[in-house]
Amino acid sequence: MDVHGTVAEGFEPVREAFAANFGLLGERGAAVTVYRDGHKAVDLWGGTRDVDGTSPWEPGTAQIVRSATKGVAAAVLLLLHQRGELDLDAPVGTYWPEYKAAGKEHTLVRHLLAHRAGVPVLDRPLTPGEAADPELGAAAVAAQAPVWEPGTDHGYHAQTYSWLTGELVRRITGRPIGEWIADEIAAPVGADLWLGLPEAEQGRAGRVGPAAEPPTAGTLRTRPKRAVSEAYADPASLTRRAFAAITPLPDENAPGYRAAALPASNGIATADSLARFYASLIGDVDGGTRLFTPRTMELARGEQSAGPDRVLVVGTRFGLGYMLHGSASPLLSPHSFGHPGRGGALAFADPETGIAFGYVTNGFRKSVTADPRAQALVRAVRTALA
Repeated sequence: MDVHGTVAEGFEPVREAFAANFGLLGERGAAVTVYRDGHKAVDLWGGTRDVDGTSPWEPGTAQIVRSATKGVAAAVLLLLHQRGELDLDAPVGTYWPEYKAAGKEHTLVRHLLAHRAGVPVLDRPLTPGEAADPELGAAAVAAQAPVWEPGTDHGYHAQTYSWLTGELVRRITGRPIGEWIADEIAAPVGADLWLGLPEAEQGRAGRVGPAAEPPTAGTLRTRPKRAVSEAYADPASLTRRAFAAITPLPDENAPGYRAAALPASNGIATADSLARFYASLIGDVDGGTRLFTPRTMELARGEQSAGPDRVLVVGTRFGLGYMLHGSASPLLSPHSFGHPGRGGALAFADPETGIAFGYVTNGFRKSVTADPRAQALVRAVRTALA
């Protein structure tokens, strides 16, 4: 496999790990970018732009990054707080009165960000067409009764995070969240990322799909624990219901789906744009604007939820909208904060080392929070810093 791009001196282990992912872990097409102290240290790509095609991956190839989108959406709410437009400790109903229904009147804004809102499921799942309508999605989640008392426990809001965050942003700013991200995050940072892919950019995004497990998968310790497997197999579990809040599964390659704005799941980005975005959260970045003040950065990575996750079953840790380093989702160090995308993508920042990391792929696996390909690259970054 020909690997293209550059690595700064000392980061050669990342190139080696990236190349090995194609030979050992069945990678079809991918890119990884790493910034250190705002400067690009790694920029690599290889394979095909489409999981089922032969056209080569190019420097500007973007991919859908699933739940890695959540980290970008969280930044919108934190930036609104930074600007004095949003109180994290205010009830959601202060900004969105309809949300007070069905016992949710005491839900705080920070509960939404920390997966403590108690509404990871919908009693009536939405179709892909309904899910793409922000008004229908907002109405559904506003009417939903919580499955636990908001603020008392945590569980991953895999799909409902879309309407919780998107509608809150619309109520506060009067603007769709995808438009806000384009104007206030992507443009000043200089990042090729979209929530709602414009028609003119449709050609930038490759086709994604399932990636076959590599022959060595049995030796990679990727098999989930029995309790996790049972949760995903049980249609009545919170796990299955949370991921099935959109049923049937949408066609992630359909132009209409890519044009929709679902902050939980359908952002489209290059590896460089994800790394640049996270670099802008922790410091200055070449050619871009710093987004977070030091205080907002500390808010983002301050632990809000920890322990057994009622949806993912395993132990998880969350700050305000960001996953934190832990056994279920290893990042670079205990200081890191970011977000994986189910089955592949990963992006995070580590303020102690000045590292910002972005990885995207066109081949999705069964993993939810810790894909072996992404983890191999994270280990290589750690080696490079040693």
